Amino acid sequence: MSRAIPLVDLLKLKEGSEAEKKAFVSELGHAFQEFGFVGVINHGIPKELVSRYYAEAKAFFSLPTEIKSKYEVKGLAGQRGYTSFGKEHAKQSNVGDLKEFFQLGQVVPEGHPLKTEYPDNITVAEVPAFTRTGVELYKAFEASGGELLHAIAVYLGLDEGYFDEKIHEGNSILRAIHYPPITSEPKTAIRAEQHEDINLITLLVGASAGGLQILDLKNQWLDIVPGEDEIVVNVGDMLQRLTNNYLKSTTHRVVNPPREEWHRPRLSIPFFLHPKSEMDLSCLPETVTAERPLAYEPITAGEYLNERLREIGLKK
Repeated sequence: MSRAIPLVDLLKLKEGSEAEKKAFVSELGHAFQEFGFVGVINHGIPKELVSRYYAEAKAFFSLPTEIKSKYEVKGLAGQRGYTSFGKEHAKQSNVGDLKEFFQLGQVVPEGHPLKTEYPDNITVAEVPAFTRTGVELYKAFEASGGELLHAIAVYLGLDEGYFDEKIHEGNSILRAIHYPPITSEPKTAIRAEQHEDINLITLLVGASAGGLQILDLKNQWLDIVPGEDEIVVNVGDMLQRLTNNYLKSTTHRVVNPPREEWHRPRLSIPFFLHPKSEMDLSCLPETVTAERPLAYEPITAGEYLNERLREIGLKK
């Protein structure tokens, strides 16, 4: 079966020769320009850690709804803790997605200037290791995401460390998503309606079942089937905006399985890599050309996030 998206090896960037590093930057950049998605191997996220987090997420989502609901915190727009089934929808849709999820975010010490912006993560009494392991996985994703952003910066002709300070202690989110078994004919909803991600880049470890599709430049839906030990990385709207549409935030969705597999739940773990809220998302001057005129007004990452959270029904 041929691959729908290119595959890159992060080890070439971390340990390769100058020629290999250059090749990696070029491969990643072209993948993000043409597809907005790429598969990554040797990404540095330990398999054992991912397996542990999957097991703990599964234990959490197996709890009765009334127990899970205790961890849904009003006023946080779903940014920490549990968000119940059907609450989030794509911005162009009013129909809730067939999913529930649990999110955790950045941890900073007491007295830190950003402490007021980052609520504490929620600990689940019934699955005490769930959040602890999540924070460990969060840090691993943050490190890999930082490496990939080094390559993106070089591809854009920027200093390799362009994103470093912007994402250090950034507003990233780790989300465990549970798509329960489908028990009756869905009205119009699919597991996750077509959408684009809000953030700079998203890193996704293989889901427990298929269903992820991306919309290609020919307007056709392609199935994304990651290989063993591969993560899937895609451009988010913030990076598309920063690069004035030079890098592409690709529309994607999670479709319902064939009827004979309705009984199978699906679990997936995306990491949404966000910068600090103060990051300026004004289009980089070098990406504005006669062929690609300025497409966006200046905005900060924090303002943009709030706008999008309202659009998808998480923020009033």
